[in-house]
Amino acid sequence: MSRILLVQGHPDPVGKHFGQALAQAYAEGAAEGGHELRSIEVAKLDFALLRSMAEFEKGEPPPDIKAAQDSLLWAEHLVVIFPLWLGAMPALLKGFFEQCLRPGFAYEYRPRGFPIEKLKGRSARIVITMGMPALMYRLWYGAHGLKTLRRNILGFVGIAPIRDTLLGMIDAKRAPRMLATMRALGRRAG
Repeated sequence: MSRILLVQGHPDPVGKHFGQALAQAYAEGAAEGGHELRSIEVAKLDFALLRSMAEFEKGEPPPDIKAAQDSLLWAEHLVVIFPLWLGAMPALLKGFFEQCLRPGFAYEYRPRGFPIEKLKGRSARIVITMGMPALMYRLWYGAHGLKTLRRNILGFVGIAPIRDTLLGMIDAKRAPRMLATMRALGRRAG
């Protein structure tokens, strides 16, 4: 049994997006697999974007971010689901990570060398939906948005291993298979 934190990163609070259906399928699979699951819908959180290094390093996290940090400390596995916007994650999701993964919480500076990673021992899965074929995103566009989240954000704070699921060309014919994939990932906490 694993403790899973599922982060739904679509910025629209109204809902009814395919990413929410994917999150629901994952949650159902996790329940079937006997795992504990907590969910965060980034669009429903109340936080401002950070605007200075002083705010990032020394500012007090807003209550919703503090609760998200507590859930991240609780979790053994992190699942992040979001739509690809202009080749990367939506700005609100990036702002969430900037607020949540602050120095002191997610890592510590050292006088020399790489920072001390404080979130080691956790794994992650990144799920990205997109209108183009996933292979085109990987090969032609270089998957830079995925690489940024994988290496420069989650990897930077010690989360590993990090796996990904890229879902492209979503339509009524492919959607049931994608939902089944998410349910299976949830069952095995993958």
